[in-house]
Amino acid sequence: MKFLFENESFSFETLRTAGFANYGGADLGEVIVTARAIPEGDETAWLEQWEATANRVAAIGEHSLAAGHRVSAREAFLRASNYYRTAEFFKRAAPIGDADVARLSGRMTQTFIQAAQLLDTPFELVDIPYENTTLPGYLFLADNSGEPRPTIIYNNGFDSTQEESYVAIGAAALRRGYNVLAFDGPGQGAALRAAKITFRHDWENVLSPVIDFALTRREIDRDRIVLFGYSLGGYLVARAAAFDHRPAALILDDGLLDFHFAFEHMLPPFLLSWINERQDERADAVLQLLMSIKTGARWAIQNGMWTFGAASPSEFVRQTRRYTLAGIAGDIRTPTLVLNAENDQFLKGQPQAIYAQLQAPKKLVTFTEAEGAGEHCHMGAMSLAHQTIFDWLGDTLSNRG
Repeated sequence: MKFLFENESFSFETLRTAGFANYGGADLGEVIVTARAIPEGDETAWLEQWEATANRVAAIGEHSLAAGHRVSAREAFLRASNYYRTAEFFKRAAPIGDADVARLSGRMTQTFIQAAQLLDTPFELVDIPYENTTLPGYLFLADNSGEPRPTIIYNNGFDSTQEESYVAIGAAALRRGYNVLAFDGPGQGAALRAAKITFRHDWENVLSPVIDFALTRREIDRDRIVLFGYSLGGYLVARAAAFDHRPAALILDDGLLDFHFAFEHMLPPFLLSWINERQDERADAVLQLLMSIKTGARWAIQNGMWTFGAASPSEFVRQTRRYTLAGIAGDIRTPTLVLNAENDQFLKGQPQAIYAQLQAPKKLVTFTEAEGAGEHCHMGAMSLAHQTIFDWLGDTLSNRG
């Protein structure tokens, strides 16, 4: 599905940004005029134009807030946060210490918190104990009654942040009476940008402490905790569920058995052989050539080096081999909804692969191009995706026990 750009990466990321409009995360007109000012593949213009739009919309929020118009302020801050996230997306060549990354990430977080603090339902900043530090989190409560509610634990993917949680699943969950606990884990959001904690494949050591924290809150029903994995998060939550059987339901958006598959799909066999044989000088030269001509490859490898803490492109690709559920998917006991996107440009076939290995109660749903829902994580079709998720979830939780 091409959306405003021919460049595949620009098209998808613009669709992603626009697709959050139904939860107040964008206005279609703002997206169109911003995209119109960006030449195909021009990453500098991408940053400049999205930041300019974000700044303009954030200023609307500040003006509305000063005048006491809380709803208008909330709506503007939420859109601005999404636009700041979009502006920063392609800034991956040397993100550590990059002033643009720090500024845009900071504004994304600041404007999101300003929006969330103006919600009609309770919102808290939380710190989740993790090893010898804490992970930053957001807790959205369905109401202020203090009664235990079913709760979605939102898990980011390869590039998402906890700020995206509200438009990706949070607003839909709150409308249906669910709490949402979101967090930035290793390799994600503020845990990466501020604390410099990089990804790890054994995600049970991340998510089990998050569940432990959730169980300390009286507003969270311990028997109705749901894990929601977004993009690469589909691997991460499934990995955790193979070891921690406390959750009542598992949602993989989308399903993912083996992350390395994405690179087997992207790279020629001879190059994969060089990487596996640690002929890094030869392999990196070819990877750099590929990155120079393909936006998606450049972004994926640069983002991977940063988030995985890899010193070279070849090292990053090798590290992805550890991110597999082969041999452990059968240990998952939790009822699982596996979502599949017909035109997934990143992980096509992976939902079917994990579904085949699951032994727990399971359901596979394929979203199609004809429904407008065939893109990775069903960008542009969030209402349809959420209807599917929450209808299944309602049936699954009501049948529990």
